[in-house]
Amino acid sequence: MLPCAEFHSLLQGIGIEFFTGVPDSLLKNFCAYLEENLDATAHIIAANEGNAVALATGHYLATGRPGLVYMQNSGQGNATNPLVSLADPEVYGVPMLLLVGWRGEPGVKDEPQHVKQGKITHALFDTLGIPHCLLPDTIEAAQEALAEAGRVLREEARPYALIAKAGVFTSYQRQRAVGETLEIRREAAIAALCAKLGEDAVIVSTTGKISRELYEIREGQDRNHSRDFLTVGSMGHASQIALGIACAKTDRSVYCFDGDGAAIMHMGGMALIGSLKPRNFKHVILNNGAHDSVGGQPTAGLAIDLSAIAKACGYAAAFSVEHEQELSATI
Repeated sequence: MLPCAEFHSLLQGIGIEFFTGVPDSLLKNFCAYLEENLDATAHIIAANEGNAVALATGHYLATGRPGLVYMQNSGQGNATNPLVSLADPEVYGVPMLLLVGWRGEPGVKDEPQHVKQGKITHALFDTLGIPHCLLPDTIEAAQEALAEAGRVLREEARPYALIAKAGVFTSYQRQRAVGETLEIRREAAIAALCAKLGEDAVIVSTTGKISRELYEIREGQDRNHSRDFLTVGSMGHASQIALGIACAKTDRSVYCFDGDGAAIMHMGGMALIGSLKPRNFKHVILNNGAHDSVGGQPTAGLAIDLSAIAKACGYAAAFSVEHEQELSATI
């Protein structure tokens, strides 16, 4: 296994001083190390993986040095456009190191939404023309792999990908937790919402712990799941799934239970919701300022005013609740 500090030192050895990306559970120890040991301009948690590629591009244009972009392999889709139309050697030739968590590795039990992505992770990089290798789990072998990666970045001016299997990094204990002081807990808020909604209400819940907890609450209440859609994959798209249902079923109340990280990832969806103004649509964002299901890394959720953003996008009304006694009345 790779100690996070030693791996960081190896990366510095090939000239990488800037880090950005979207957190992944397989990379959570290294991400936690970066978060607590680098300043805010050297490590930026991006809204989505395509944005991370753009951030690394900007860093290279400004400094002449490649950055590192980390992501779960599910993020290959978000990253493909800028990797092909911006960083590719046939366009601007921007070198950057990609560190990709390999969820759904064939032969390793994983959740259903990761299975297909795991099968095609290597093939996608082949199709994109991005050289890649597995990240070794010893410092000596990792140093050799990074030497080759560094050569490609310098001599070929193109992205290079390291694919990380589960358990490649040693544990790193976070010293700071995000959202611990929030009064309303996510599961309690979901339970309160479910208790107030009508029997015919449709709920579309986002990926991660919100969908898991909605499922558990329904089970605990001995309620069926026939009007719930658990968006276990495709992070950031739950609001548009709910919007599609709301536009087709105008006689039904449709609720999107969203997370702050997911809402920020594809915030443009809020502009479309606000412009269409479906009267039967309710968008609930459970904001704890963290990517909770992949390690608790911070989002920008607690630093921005999501209600003001919703109103600016054209939502008919928007409310922000911080205390449990406000929740029932606001619902």
